[in-house]
Amino acid sequence: MESSAVQVGGGASSPSRPSPSAEDGRTRHRVTALLLEHGPQTATELAGRLGVSPTAVRRHLDALVTTGRVEERHAPGAPRGRGRPARLFHLTDAGRSAFPHAYDDLALTALRFVAAQGGPDAVRAVAEAQLAGLEQRCSAAVETVPGPPVDRAQALAAALTAEGYAASASAISGGGQLCQHHCPVAHVAAEFPQLCEVETAVIGRLVGTHVQRLATIAHGDGVCTTHIPGPVRRTDSWPRPPHPERARGEEDGVLAHTRAGNRSGPASPVPDERAAHRLRAGGGPAPSTSSTPTNDRERTPA
Repeated sequence: MESSAVQVGGGASSPSRPSPSAEDGRTRHRVTALLLEHGPQTATELAGRLGVSPTAVRRHLDALVTTGRVEERHAPGAPRGRGRPARLFHLTDAGRSAFPHAYDDLALTALRFVAAQGGPDAVRAVAEAQLAGLEQRCSAAVETVPGPPVDRAQALAAALTAEGYAASASAISGGGQLCQHHCPVAHVAAEFPQLCEVETAVIGRLVGTHVQRLATIAHGDGVCTTHIPGPVRRTDSWPRPPHPERARGEEDGVLAHTRAGNRSGPASPVPDERAAHRLRAGGGPAPSTSSTPTNDRERTPA
């Protein structure tokens, strides 16, 4: 009897029910969908369309107002009498962003038309105009950091994060790296690389040096990575320049110490080729190269 009670009360055969948070999420999505479809409404109107009590729908509306997806306004022309005035609930831009959009398709169509009419330079001009506002907003944060480009990259990362790029900066050997973990125009930039090129130029101007883009989300990489070179510091481990004498000797093919009078001459004079030939042929001895007179006599044949 005890085991059967356990099976009936909490056994695996009992149907699983969705969690309250999942039910709340579906209900709030229906609320925002009704506001999108029918426009601003009161809590009573929404409750009638949802088939719930006004108290229940007001709880969901309060949560949506807290997250910024819905805002509450007084109904225009509402009579001023006793009781609470009528309040209308509007869908905000953040609430609308949860629904599908075709911004990428619109941007691609527009840029394709621009490219067909004016070529790649016209697309670049559109990208420069689009990123001019971003450069102006980020420059205010970067200009407050007096220091090398790597230090300014830290301030730029914070400014780009506020713009929705989820950026970070770190110091590495030989400089620093600026990483953007999100790209708002990745789908468009995949077809029009001018957007990435102009953005790279903007980063270089903001940090104050020439930078190099190593990876982009538009080209299939996980992160947009930009290398920021740092100052090169000379250390004692660097090879020193060669000695002038050694450098000249290497150019002439002769070691430098042979130019300083350290050559060693031959031990004895070397006979010329004609004297050596007579010795091999059995002729007379080669004439002496010494300055001492000799007493050799000519041989008389027998």
